[in-house]
Amino acid sequence: MSTAMPFAADTKLLSEVTAAVKTAGPTLRDRHTPHARGVSLDEVVAEIHANDDAVLDVLKEPLLRARPGSQWAQDELAGGALPSGEWWVVDPAEGNINHVHGMEDWAVTATLVRDNQPVLTVVHLPLTGDTYTAVAGGGARLNDRPLKASAKTDLGAALVGTGQARPGEDERTFRRIGDSVTAMLTGGLVVRVSVPATMQLIHVAAGRTDAFWQFSDVRSGLVAGALLVSEAGGTITDLAGEPWHTGSRDFLAAAPGIHTAALKVLTPLA
Repeated sequence: MSTAMPFAADTKLLSEVTAAVKTAGPTLRDRHTPHARGVSLDEVVAEIHANDDAVLDVLKEPLLRARPGSQWAQDELAGGALPSGEWWVVDPAEGNINHVHGMEDWAVTATLVRDNQPVLTVVHLPLTGDTYTAVAGGGARLNDRPLKASAKTDLGAALVGTGQARPGEDERTFRRIGDSVTAMLTGGLVVRVSVPATMQLIHVAAGRTDAFWQFSDVRSGLVAGALLVSEAGGTITDLAGEPWHTGSRDFLAAAPGIHTAALKVLTPLA
């Protein structure tokens, strides 16, 4: 099969995926409150699961129907390489912890991963109505506007960010996060530490921020942003500078002009 044929099919598929994700968006929006929900850990977790279940009830079947033969990556907090073929990597409430605490940094995401590379993604922000989309080889967009990564070339002028991928990571990972923040506070201009990854990566794709890194392989938080950033002209690697894929241990997305400098800071911590 020629490379043009998958691209044409993916471009056609994008409209179906966008419609499905945007249709699911109001389900999550209507569950949002301006106050935190849940006090105990069990209550917070129950709210998170309820959000996921409500959106998946609307979203899962249309996505599987849109791409016959595709498979579903069940655990949104899982990492590592997937078996060959096409997989939907979906986060029905990316930034779920923000949602249940009454904050606004959350989205519905759906990404088609083919042989461990994201090839199509939709990130929809139900509160604003904004939708970020990308198809491999076709560029990245915010609604109908093309996205372009930052043109900065000086890490010392850069706004950069990181954050944890999931609760309960090992102590070494937490220490690396802290050490990397300290290093980037010296090497960069300002460091943002927040969750979720996708909500930082859409800013890298749009050129609003200049880099994001994470000591993690959690797929659902990285695949959408990786495609958006790369299609917006950014550079995506692991922290050894090798090409990133879903089996990579860690992750760096950066404006091309500061990528090498960011690696120089972060690689010793990986």
